[in-house]
Amino acid sequence: MPTRIQLFLLFLRLGLSSFGGPIAHLGYFRRAFVERRHWLTDEEYADLVALCQFLPGPASSQVGMAIGYRFHGVPGALLAWLGFTLPSAIVMLAAGYLLIGHPHWAQSGVVQGLKIAAVAIVLQAVLSMWRSLCTTSARKVIAIAVATLMLMFPTPVAQLAVLASFALLGWLFANRRGEPETWTMEPVDHSRSDFPFLQLFVALLILLTTLGSQLQELPVQIADGFYRTGALVFGGGHVVLPLLQHVTEGWIDADRFLAGYGLAQALPGPLFALAAYLGVAAGGKLWVGVLALIAIFLPSFLLVCGALPYWQRLRRNARMRNALNVVNAAVVGLLIAAWINPVVSSGVPGAAHAVVAVLAFLLLQWRRMPPIIVVALCALVGRQFLGA
Repeated sequence: MPTRIQLFLLFLRLGLSSFGGPIAHLGYFRRAFVERRHWLTDEEYADLVALCQFLPGPASSQVGMAIGYRFHGVPGALLAWLGFTLPSAIVMLAAGYLLIGHPHWAQSGVVQGLKIAAVAIVLQAVLSMWRSLCTTSARKVIAIAVATLMLMFPTPVAQLAVLASFALLGWLFANRRGEPETWTMEPVDHSRSDFPFLQLFVALLILLTTLGSQLQELPVQIADGFYRTGALVFGGGHVVLPLLQHVTEGWIDADRFLAGYGLAQALPGPLFALAAYLGVAAGGKLWVGVLALIAIFLPSFLLVCGALPYWQRLRRNARMRNALNVVNAAVVGLLIAAWINPVVSSGVPGAAHAVVAVLAFLLLQWRRMPPIIVVALCALVGRQFLGA
């Protein structure tokens, strides 16, 4: 089991190098904790991913928090979030001061090259999870069916409904004997804490919503809007953008908003770090950006720390294990659909972009080139040949 320092430093490294958005982050986490260090098994990691798919908020950041909690409880979850978020948050806070008046860079060739790199990195992550989680014909059919449904109905509500439906089917049609136990690493029991995380999550949602409707002070409005966004958005990633645009309407114009979004896509780490940029742009002060960043991630932290102890106990149930196997296959389908839209649809607008994406994937998959080098090469190619 890693020490707290090891955990923080590894997540800091991931925060500096995890390009490609939330789907690619799951692949980076799996490579770091399952393949390279064997601190988690595939099944344990898949369980954490499945849990976070059911919770509102940024899925990849929640998986990081859950991994940290898995080893060191609440302090581990906090260290994992801090390490993974800090690099992109610092850049976004600085961007709030330095780049607000220059939105044109979001259409630059460098940003386009980074989007192409994301296409290759996400595809590699999808294939890796397909091989490890879709090990039977039935699970492959489930993944394909879910991908088709999500492409037809690409909404957060549909995503939650699909996951819940397949979980129920897995529960109802489980073999009475259950599948054999495959977990080899007994989870650390952090469930003895009596702190009411879930109750605090609900209380803050009610309190901040009430205060936000009564008081017009900017800090209250920031805390209310960003906390409510983090608490109610399902799917994370790109799904959060319409909500954030609504929250910041009247504070930030469209050009500045899209400039921040372009920068967030080009950075490693969580897309939700965009909140830091928006907070500074809205309030003109560093502490307002920090407030927005904390507010949007706090619901996820409370939900993970409150739900994970119960999840660890429930997953030992035979029916629950079968439901998890089905949900894990469904999660692969979600990743396939998300790779097609919006990753490919926004990252490969033309034939030249497609050629670069294929070459980047070949470098990752067959040449085993580190992702950070592939990202740098794509950014360089984008700057030279794909600029607006």
